[in-house]
Amino acid sequence: MDNTIVAIATPTGIGAISVIRLSGSASLEVVAKCFTGAKKLARSPRKAILGSITDTTGENIDEVLATYFPNPASFTGEDTIELSTHGGVYVTQAVLKRLLECGADAADPGEFTQRAFLNGKLDLTQAEGIMDIISAQSDLALRAAQNQLHGSIQAVTAEMREALIEVTAHLEAFIDFPEDDIDPETGALLSKRLDALLSKCESLLSTSYTGKLLREGARVVLCGEPNAGKSSLLNALLGYDRAIVSEIAGTTRDTVEEVVDIGGLPIKFIDTAGLRKTEQAIEQEGINRAYKEMESADLIIEVIDGTLPPSKVERAKIPPKVRHLVLLNKEDESITNEWEKKYLRVSCKKANGLKDLPKTVSELLLDGNQLTGSSLIAINARHQGCLNQIRTSLQNALQEITSQEDPELISVTLREALNAIGELTGRVDTEEILGQIFAQFCIGK
Repeated sequence: MDNTIVAIATPTGIGAISVIRLSGSASLEVVAKCFTGAKKLARSPRKAILGSITDTTGENIDEVLATYFPNPASFTGEDTIELSTHGGVYVTQAVLKRLLECGADAADPGEFTQRAFLNGKLDLTQAEGIMDIISAQSDLALRAAQNQLHGSIQAVTAEMREALIEVTAHLEAFIDFPEDDIDPETGALLSKRLDALLSKCESLLSTSYTGKLLREGARVVLCGEPNAGKSSLLNALLGYDRAIVSEIAGTTRDTVEEVVDIGGLPIKFIDTAGLRKTEQAIEQEGINRAYKEMESADLIIEVIDGTLPPSKVERAKIPPKVRHLVLLNKEDESITNEWEKKYLRVSCKKANGLKDLPKTVSELLLDGNQLTGSSLIAINARHQGCLNQIRTSLQNALQEITSQEDPELISVTLREALNAIGELTGRVDTEEILGQIFAQFCIGK
């Protein structure tokens, strides 16, 4: 990390301003070669200094505002300079090109955040929180990402690590004095502490499904026979006509997808082809795609023409273990009494009975749990893998204590848990893990 890196930190396009960021020990030296206000900039940290970026002949490229953040009190922990240029593709690229000519190196994706991690400004979960903030699709997703950036996961794992170090040190004291065995009272105390750690681990693991919903959004598939009202339901949920509504059976041939924010969750509603027996190859392909979407759904809403008796309706084949909600549509035309009372009665055409549907969908997806912004923790797939390893190691250690195994063996098992915690937070890292994480960032972040 001896080099000084530079990148455009704002999206490509035309706007009021663009921001170019430099980080590294030679940031001031690089900027001094092309910025007319360089001397004042060095004397005035954290103040915006007006000046011009000039080319090799001294001609102005652009008038900019420069701000200097000396190490270690910067995002990356290194000397950092941010230049606010006029917004525009050509002028921004011209300033970037000049800074590269003056000795800076082009930054890799996520390299600024990676340097912040390597310099101890963030742990790995907080670095991932930054990416989650950038990609958040809803209010709850943003709150969860903010909590992660501010250390919600780091705080829990830090407590777990300190407690685990104490338990391991206690055990290793018996290794130093082999004539002493772990007495039942001590074993019970150690087991109690490991049980408490296991509970913390289970609590974090329980947020994995929520994390998936917040980061990736929920997939809610609308299915049913032709003319049951699926497309009308989608339009009613969106508040505008997105899907074509027609009395002609088979109008919807392919899937139609739109995302709606419901209760802070980004929910992708997928309208599918009407399910029926058909000889038409194109319509059959649409039906095949409908069933394929149902297999990967988080929730299936089956829309039924409630004016027809159950004997006249061909029900959808719902995949096992997928959440399932049944809507009896055409309530405005009088639903037959042959249907079970537990099904919701609605009119997708006139939006009758749909007022509470978003709340019902949200509750079904979250299994009735309430998400609160202040305490919201949502782990990702990488966290889940590390926590599964921690849980397994803790369970094994508890079994070994119960079986009165040698302290050396139990200590090795606990160190496996410590290594997994280190991998989770970045205390123990590999280049492969870091490469996978930071490659997902945009250049300039």
